[in-house]
Amino acid sequence: MHNEREHAVKVLNSLIETTLDSANGYREAAENASEGQLRTMFAERAARRMELTRQLQQEVRSFGGEPEDDQSLLGKAHNKFVDLKNAILGGRDDTAVIDEVERGEDFIKGKFEAALDDGDLPMEARQVVTRACEQIRLEHDEVSAMKRARH
Repeated sequence: MHNEREHAVKVLNSLIETTLDSANGYREAAENASEGQLRTMFAERAARRMELTRQLQQEVRSFGGEPEDDQSLLGKAHNKFVDLKNAILGGRDDTAVIDEVERGEDFIKGKFEAALDDGDLPMEARQVVTRACEQIRLEHDEVSAMKRARH
């Protein structure tokens, strides 16, 4: 039982880092988008991802673990790369912003789907991950549709 709890904490903490990466990515997208409607949508999604982070953190606590509270090193590096790219290109290209958001959505969707495929994930954690994955899939599909409409 102890190993099951540790495994759940490890998987959930990995999802927390990715969700924090996503929230910060959406915040960056909101700052870099020029269209007001996109800025609003991205800011709302950043807030939803922070709420999802809080839910995952609570689940980690329910397993007796210490939840992550910072994004991954890879996510931080990616955010810095996007900042640098925007500074070099010197403009706000909403299509490019949407393309970056969709790349992030592909990544987070894959992480949550992999967690659902984890046969060792306890049922309690699986329920939280399933609900989160449904939301992420929906938002992923919306961003993908936006991207297709612009290309």
